[in-house]
Amino acid sequence: MASPPATTSSNSIARRFDALRKKSRTALVCYVTAGHPDVERSLATLSALEEGGADIIELGVPFSDPIADGPIIQASSQHALEKGMTYDGVLSLIERARLQVPVVLFSYLNPILAAGPDALTRAAQAGASGILVTDIPVGADPVREEWLGNSPLSFIRLVAPTTPVDRMAEIARHGSGFVYLISRLGVTGIQESTAATLPDVIDRLRSATELPICVGFGISTPAQARSVGKLADGVVVGSALVKAAGQSPQEVLKLTRTLREGLDG
Repeated sequence: MASPPATTSSNSIARRFDALRKKSRTALVCYVTAGHPDVERSLATLSALEEGGADIIELGVPFSDPIADGPIIQASSQHALEKGMTYDGVLSLIERARLQVPVVLFSYLNPILAAGPDALTRAAQAGASGILVTDIPVGADPVREEWLGNSPLSFIRLVAPTTPVDRMAEIARHGSGFVYLISRLGVTGIQESTAATLPDVIDRLRSATELPICVGFGISTPAQARSVGKLADGVVVGSALVKAAGQSPQEVLKLTRTLREGLDG
């Protein structure tokens, strides 16, 4: 399995983390579902995320069977599909948004494969900087992992809180951009608190890789973001922002700003 190459597209993520490190700031990584609640409001949501202070935007590719996602993101994905959102539609959103922050495609494997052998190249040309595929663990499919790892996009890998440290090192070695640490077992969703074991898990992952560590799943408030941000290089917020996006781009802007203030505070 090849290690990911350095590319102009993927380097934008590295540059973002370098700039944040120099300012002693934590990255705010914001997830929303492409095409939810419709194309135009989805486009306005992306602008609101950037205006509100997002450092990296994860743009979910809608999929009919999002098994790792909780009810909020599942519903947004289904709604986007019903509205006609496709992989090419996601790329069109990125092109139209003209964002100045890195965009990571967040997807299951099937939509990427269905989009054809040039799917990753087209994503980079549209303005994406990275890709995260939720259902392809390291070693599960070496041929497709090599395709993903050798593309112009950073190949973001997932680490679970129960992953042994040697496996953490292996996962990180075959990824680039940053490592996405799942804060708890289960599906995505808004939670009132983070796991008490999270600091120990971050320490173990820190010993296994030099890549930036971003923590997600369940983080939804400025207080939670501040607490996790003291330990990690980045904090990922998804379900709370998807819920806000279902209301209006203004709600997304307001929440993003409060999350950014929480991290900076």
